[in-house]
Amino acid sequence: MISLIIPIYNQADKLPECLDSILEQTHKNYEVIIINDGSTDNIQKVIDRYKKNFKFKILNLELNAGAPAARNRGFKESSGEYLFFCDADAVLAPEALETMFLALKSHPEAGYAYSSFFWGKKLFKLWPFSEERLRQMPYIHTMSLIRREAFPENGWDQSIKKLQDWDLYLTMLENEQEGFWLDKVLFKINPGGTISSWLPSFAYKFFPFLPAVRKYKKAVKIIKNKHHLPR
Repeated sequence: MISLIIPIYNQADKLPECLDSILEQTHKNYEVIIINDGSTDNIQKVIDRYKKNFKFKILNLELNAGAPAARNRGFKESSGEYLFFCDADAVLAPEALETMFLALKSHPEAGYAYSSFFWGKKLFKLWPFSEERLRQMPYIHTMSLIRREAFPENGWDQSIKKLQDWDLYLTMLENEQEGFWLDKVLFKINPGGTISSWLPSFAYKFFPFLPAVRKYKKAVKIIKNKHHLPR
């Protein structure tokens, strides 16, 4: 079984499209765990509309603890042999879960399977797993399918506020867990969410004064220090 763990914070407007795409999955053996991370919008009203469609667990956190903490909370409530940490602003292709599930079945050496994706209209075309490249840059999205036994014992590092996915996959690499790339586009991210963000590459070179660029560079430094990577 696949455990779909969805942290959400004030994204009631995006959640329906995400849940609709889950309902349309060709792979039906899954559970859905929604972690309401201290939202103040009408998320519960949205969730109530879907109760007749499928069963899911709802965990309501009183205070906004951040995505890593919410994901870890969801993991503790999960029971699947496979984990899929799904952003609330994501829309899955109908074959997404099945494709990643079959890939891991066919490649027992891989700890997780990942794909290319769209961020709005921007295509992030990825490539086969590279240990060297992963140490150089973040390129694998949060939304990979992870074997439960490959997931780090301490889960997501709750002290990491940005580039959490890079930190996770570097931690898994240190535990001798590698990924398997699927040459497919299996999901898209709807821009404007509280978790997902992106700037064009030229912004980091020509606009170093931008707050978002400064935060990104600070986050890179934190990750590199933690994992003893060259700067």
